[in-house]
Amino acid sequence: MTSDPRLDLLTLINGFQVTKAISVAAKLRVADHLNDGARSVDELAVLTKSHPDSLYRLLRALAAVGVFREEEGRYFALTPVGDCLRADSATPVGAWAEVVGSPYYWQAWGHLLHSVQTGENAFQHLHGKSVWQLRAEYPEYGATFDQAMAQFSRDGADAVLRGYDFSPFSHVVDVGGGRGSMLAALLCAHPHLGGTLFDQPDVVAGAKAVLAERGVLDRCKIVGGSFFESVPEGGDAYLMRVVIHDWEDTEAAAILTACRRAMTKGAKLLLIERIVGPPNEMPATKFSDLNMLVSPGGRERTLEEFAELLANSAFELTRVFPAGIQNVIEAQPW
Repeated sequence: MTSDPRLDLLTLINGFQVTKAISVAAKLRVADHLNDGARSVDELAVLTKSHPDSLYRLLRALAAVGVFREEEGRYFALTPVGDCLRADSATPVGAWAEVVGSPYYWQAWGHLLHSVQTGENAFQHLHGKSVWQLRAEYPEYGATFDQAMAQFSRDGADAVLRGYDFSPFSHVVDVGGGRGSMLAALLCAHPHLGGTLFDQPDVVAGAKAVLAERGVLDRCKIVGGSFFESVPEGGDAYLMRVVIHDWEDTEAAAILTACRRAMTKGAKLLLIERIVGPPNEMPATKFSDLNMLVSPGGRERTLEEFAELLANSAFELTRVFPAGIQNVIEAQPW
């Protein structure tokens, strides 16, 4: 921030320009093309099937905010920030950049005013269906979103493993676990563990390859279904990573109740979620909450709100463990 409040505000107002520019660069795979070193904008234009001068204008703008580095002769190279856009980056966010720049997502944020004035989900109002239904209808959108979630799971797994001790458990059920990136990390870190991956049938259909690549397929069951109806039994730990924040309290309670029915008295429920912090702090979580308002229709919650939600679903919140930008919220059945 500068010492000029007006310029600070203008920077915030114009933030959408940076967002969209990064999304376009991600879609064009610019970072992947720069993996082996700097390239000229003419080379990049051929590789990305882009208009050379327009591509140059895009990349010089992103270089000005540190995503790329502009060199002499209209050459561009990666920075540590831009490296995160590579598909095989150790800390990838490129797929999420594509999701954010997709028309269906972008348009929902354009209807934030409607949500604020009515309390209604902007996406549902705009498209007449939920974001989950739309992604099911358009596989390319669903695939990019699944890739983004897998990238986040891979990146966040280390923080979860550092923040919480899974060694006392023998079998972890990952509810809403996508294609298994998070569960694979747990099983790799704890060779004694078995696991069950549970998500919608079309989602877990792609899980075998992920689990086999990590060498844990023989210790993992894959089950398809709806977590509103039931979840698999047999676990002494039930894990949900950024699932509950996708839903308002009624739907979230239904998911938690389904878990409760499957759990034995001594089992643990582990929610990996952001926690809304005190006033005037933690903007990322509070803007994530706005994202829940306009897109899936859920919410981020304070610790007190989590405790109440869990209590209404026959759980007691026992402990909270920081895990990077998220937390492991531990609860046990009554």
